[in-house]
Amino acid sequence: DETGLLVDAFNTMLGEIGAHALQIEKSNASLQHEVAERTRADLALQELNASLEQRIAARSRDLEAANEQLRHAQKMEAIGQLTGGVAHDFNNVLHVISGNLQLLAMSLPGDSAAQRRIQTARFATERGAKLSSQLLSFARRQPLKPTPTNLGRVLRAMDDMLRRALGESVEIETVVAGGLWNTLVDQHQLENVILNLAINGRDAMQGQGRLTLELGNAMLDEAYVMQESDLAAGQYVMLAISDTGSGMPPEVVARAFEPFFTTKREGEGTGLGLSMAFGFVKQSSGHIRIYSEVGSGTTIKIYLPRSLQAEEEAFDMSTGAVIGGTETILVVEDDLAVQATAVDTLTELGYRVLRANDGQAALAVLQSRVPIDMLFTDVVMPGPVRSPELARQAEAMLPQIAVLFTSGYTQNAIVHGGRLDPGVELISKPYRRDDLARKIRHVLANTAQAAGLRAARQSVTAQAAAHPGQGSGLRILVVEDEPDNRTMLEELLVLLGHQVVSVADAEAAEALFSPGRFNVLLTDFHLPGMSGLALAARLRARAPGLKVVIASGALASEPETVAAGYRTLLKPYKVEQLQATLA
Repeated sequence: DETGLLVDAFNTMLGEIGAHALQIEKSNASLQHEVAERTRADLALQELNASLEQRIAARSRDLEAANEQLRHAQKMEAIGQLTGGVAHDFNNVLHVISGNLQLLAMSLPGDSAAQRRIQTARFATERGAKLSSQLLSFARRQPLKPTPTNLGRVLRAMDDMLRRALGESVEIETVVAGGLWNTLVDQHQLENVILNLAINGRDAMQGQGRLTLELGNAMLDEAYVMQESDLAAGQYVMLAISDTGSGMPPEVVARAFEPFFTTKREGEGTGLGLSMAFGFVKQSSGHIRIYSEVGSGTTIKIYLPRSLQAEEEAFDMSTGAVIGGTETILVVEDDLAVQATAVDTLTELGYRVLRANDGQAALAVLQSRVPIDMLFTDVVMPGPVRSPELARQAEAMLPQIAVLFTSGYTQNAIVHGGRLDPGVELISKPYRRDDLARKIRHVLANTAQAAGLRAARQSVTAQAAAHPGQGSGLRILVVEDEPDNRTMLEELLVLLGHQVVSVADAEAAEALFSPGRFNVLLTDFHLPGMSGLALAARLRARAPGLKVVIASGALASEPETVAAGYRTLLKPYKVEQLQATLA
């Protein structure tokens, strides 16, 4: 009937409405899910964008910092190249002045007024030489002779000098951590750095306040060294010098290492103290940083690489006697004024002198086969024949020739990694007459000894072949820093029937030595670090019956050797003298 049809239609409509409502509900749920997902995606995108912006900003800052470090390094390198070249020319000028003043002083022995004026002028040249040395330190062109050094001992030894230099109104406090490591450093140059930084601190405090010198062990990790372009992570010895002065603003700190930059009034400083420290520390594979705040003082921290070697006792060659000779020396120098000064100085010392203006001219003299005992050559010269090549050809033509280099600026010709090449002898300009005299005798003696050992080895080889089995069978420890001399002496002693162990320095000798192992110590007097005399005293204390023979190229060392109860071999010695001394 009609009512049933209406009911059926209504129910059908209700079902359809319910189905549509369910569909709508599902659609709403799906839409809400999509909206939620979209919202989450939008939030994630916003976070990603923010993170990306932060990373881009951080990368930009890092890139800018790296570029700034590169610009600073390039600037310092360019200034270093310039100052190194200037120092070379400056040293030549100083050498001419200083050398002629010394010669003039010797020609006027009885004129006291002239001697006073000459001495005043010499003091001025010494100040100039110090300035040039500071320039070379900044330029990282100063030939260094690093040895294992304990900085605690260095500071203790400098205490009196620092107190005199800083004055009574500056309180000095020294703090040394226990178990301080050794470092490998040129002690003389380091002392200059410490003194200059201490004087800078005194000036910053206007002569009154507290200067603190602190020493400790430090570890520089990868995170720290990433901020520096030429620094390796590892163990370092840290030296901090702090003052209670006025401090420096950031813009002054940024320029503090630049040479000749100073905030002092004109005439109160050269602006080279920090520059010299910067160059020296970098050349020593170390690190230096300034911490300063206006009104709170300044701290300068220096980090030098740790050395695992034992400290060596320093020996000062400048205390030996001044003697000349009659040998023939070829002087090679392109600066004619410097050349004339060197020739006059050597002539006054008694030597026969030949001269050449460059490497090619020197080769022509050598090829003439004129007897020459020493080649004394400048390092930096014009022309196609560089000084190391000249030395090599000279030694090929005249195997017994001695070679001594001189320069105010080595330009990496004979210095690599900041250190003199092995076996190279150098005297830096400007040098004093007495220092040159001692250096020449030292180099000539070592060269003559090498030649003598070669001849003796040939002679003894022939004797050993003719009379096998002879020899006293001594157990000898040889200490000689010249490689050729060491090798030939060891071979010669073996041919004489002895048991031999040879080393290059006192540290190696101490490590090898034990009572009863050796009955003879044969050591050179002049060794790197600890002298042969000091080594002998240490080993004799461990083995009182040890026979000690000291070899030296200078008569001045003989009284000390004899007074200590040791035997002396004066270089160059013959095989018969060696045998008699060992008997």
